[in-house]
Amino acid sequence: MKDIVFCSNNCFVLYSAAVQAKNSENKESVPSLPQSPMKERPPKAFHQYSNNISTLDVHCLPQLQEKVSPPSSPPIMFPPAFEAAKVEAKPDELKVTVKLKPRLKAIHSSLEDCRPPSKKWKGMKWKKWSIQIVIPKGSFKSPCEEEIDEFLKKLGTTLKPDPVPKDYRKCCFCHEEGDGLTDGPARLLNLDLDLWVHLNCALWSTEVYETQAGALINVELALRRGLQMKCMFCHKMGATSGCHRLRCTNIYHFTCAIKAQCMFFKDKTMLCPMHKPKGTHEQELSYFAVFRRVYVQRDEVRQIASIVQRGERDHTFRVGSLIFHAVGQLLPQQMQAFHSSKALFPVGYEASRLYWSMRYANRRCRYLCSIEEKDGLPLFVIKVVEQGHEDLVLTDTTPK
Repeated sequence: MKDIVFCSNNCFVLYSAAVQAKNSENKESVPSLPQSPMKERPPKAFHQYSNNISTLDVHCLPQLQEKVSPPSSPPIMFPPAFEAAKVEAKPDELKVTVKLKPRLKAIHSSLEDCRPPSKKWKGMKWKKWSIQIVIPKGSFKSPCEEEIDEFLKKLGTTLKPDPVPKDYRKCCFCHEEGDGLTDGPARLLNLDLDLWVHLNCALWSTEVYETQAGALINVELALRRGLQMKCMFCHKMGATSGCHRLRCTNIYHFTCAIKAQCMFFKDKTMLCPMHKPKGTHEQELSYFAVFRRVYVQRDEVRQIASIVQRGERDHTFRVGSLIFHAVGQLLPQQMQAFHSSKALFPVGYEASRLYWSMRYANRRCRYLCSIEEKDGLPLFVIKVVEQGHEDLVLTDTTPK
């Protein structure tokens, strides 16, 4: 039988007629791999094609022989679950405990039987809720905050801190009591004995200017002029902030100028609503809080002299940590012995000071200082008042 060569897509297949006849006889048999190598090698056949393919050697395909499959291993037999649990492991072997969960029994029924049973009807499934609001006839007035506070105080259900004492200090310019808002009149500054002014009320007065150290100058001069000027908004005396426009006579309190929507500028000028520019301005000032150190420049010596001249007073005069309670007095026969080249020692002088304790390094206590007379000479008395200890009294003939 001759060999036939077929060419398909540049691939060469050598097909033997003898092999085809043998395969047709053994259709049911499975081809197997050869068990031994071939002894005879068929002759080579050279075929050349001009299909851009180099010369190839085409050989006869070897005949595949049936491969013997290896014997199958015997099946592994597992003991039943109840027997495996009873088997005890040897000391050299690993002990394994097998726990088997019971399987669910298969239900061989229709699909409807596999569904969970539905809940039984036990009554009403839903109810309709209706709300009826009864409004009493006539006018109903809701309670105000004060009435609610009084009612809660009677019940005793709330815990409130002690009420803060009311601040009765009044500004000489705007006549409002107590410290103002930070972005408003601001805090109160002492001008004189029992005379107070708001920081911004004094700062925005026309005559007042501020030094680099923070002192406000000409506050008293602005106060004298303000006592004669009437505010264009509230029609009360004490107005000192005037419009910066030439020949404009509109003048306001600082708080009234804010309410009247006057325009303030960064160069400490103000324009009334009639002369202010429309829209926003680059130099407009909209925040008035002052956090720097500002005080009123005053003559403290003259202030102390006014306290002495008033005699009895209901005010507390304080300088730093020193509080004056009584100035005292000197009689003509005492002038020679109750003074020195730098100070006077009036009899009846009394003051108190909060200073560091002599017993504890991190505490303060109160020292009461007074001057008495003994044998025609001044006697200086210091009384130390400290919580948890008895009062300690120290006396000497000199203030040191």
